[in-house]
Amino acid sequence: MRFTHALAVTALLTLGACATRPDPSDPEAVAEYEQNNDPLEPANRVSYAVHDAIDQAVLEPAARGYRYVVPEPVRLSIRNVLANLRTPVVLLNDLLQGDGERARITLGRFMVNSTLGIAGILDVSEDWGVPGHFEDFGQTLAVWGVGEGPFLFVPILGPSNPRDLFGTAVDFAADPLTYFGQGVVVDALNYTRTGLTVVDVREALIATVTPVREGSMDPYATFRSGYRQRRNAAIRNQEPQRGQGQNTGSGVGRGFGLTVPLR
Repeated sequence: MRFTHALAVTALLTLGACATRPDPSDPEAVAEYEQNNDPLEPANRVSYAVHDAIDQAVLEPAARGYRYVVPEPVRLSIRNVLANLRTPVVLLNDLLQGDGERARITLGRFMVNSTLGIAGILDVSEDWGVPGHFEDFGQTLAVWGVGEGPFLFVPILGPSNPRDLFGTAVDFAADPLTYFGQGVVVDALNYTRTGLTVVDVREALIATVTPVREGSMDPYATFRSGYRQRRNAAIRNQEPQRGQGQNTGSGVGRGFGLTVPLR
């Protein structure tokens, strides 16, 4: 579980710096401080700077190269396959949230897309008017009443919080492919899946990240606000369906980062 260990280490390191709470005599500043929910802002901004440097040097160029080389229909097919592979985790969280209707839809989509859709290459279910949705254990914890905790920015993963970081680790552990086996072929397939997921997520975020990075006076604050609004909407099952900015396989829409099932 190298990935979960990395999450724990990152979270501990992030606790090293805290923002100074405003003077209680300034109610507007106090209200803004509480609204941002970012007591670790100095450390988070450092993490954001590290993430942004990695993104501009590696992730964004890889995503743009992927977009340039791979035709859009092929990219869509890859995204469909990644979404289909993610279905067991989505189904588990549907069930844990007690949402039988969404669980039925998730299972039905998986059966149809895995067969008629040729292992998920085609999203036949969406063509039939049954779009997919994304659920993760962070959302499940929120439904159970667990608070988000302070805002965190984790290099590579991007915007998050303790609840969602823990949820990401649980989703990783719950993915059946994590236990599929060992060997050269299995490892190659898992690394391929991870690599494709990373470039797929980042390619889908090009139109979101670039305008904010180039046009916002404070990109960090913009990504923080957007992430929290987006997550709150997703918890209420108000997330956009695929085709409207949501990649059901990879977690696109969660912010400037890669919230993906890393191995």
